[in-house]
Amino acid sequence: MSITARRRPADHGWFTSSRSNNGNQCVEVRFEGDAVQIRDSKFRRNPMNRGLDEPIITVPASVWNAFLDCLLAQRPHPSLTTQHAADGATTLRHGSTALHFTPAEWDAFVAGVRDDEFACV
Repeated sequence: MSITARRRPADHGWFTSSRSNNGNQCVEVRFEGDAVQIRDSKFRRNPMNRGLDEPIITVPASVWNAFLDCLLAQRPHPSLTTQHAADGATTLRHGSTALHFTPAEWDAFVAGVRDDEFACV
């Protein structure tokens, strides 16, 4: 179960932006030691994904914080990349792992980034 971000300590598990749709469809983040994990909340609810390994992006906290800075400055990050489709959907990619977000999901995430909800503290 995910919770809404409010600059909590790292031991609170997965969380979403306070702008998300009650955690139903969103970018989910978890601080795990010196790493940050990112997943797509839709994956687990899709019956077609039963039995499949859930795609999770894991990066060092330093990469995550640099990514957030790049996102706010509207600059590309060298290893945590985003691709925006014409319809507003966004794919977040790290290595061979790709997460796909709807326009509303990505907009809620970016709003949370602007509100400083995702910084590793």
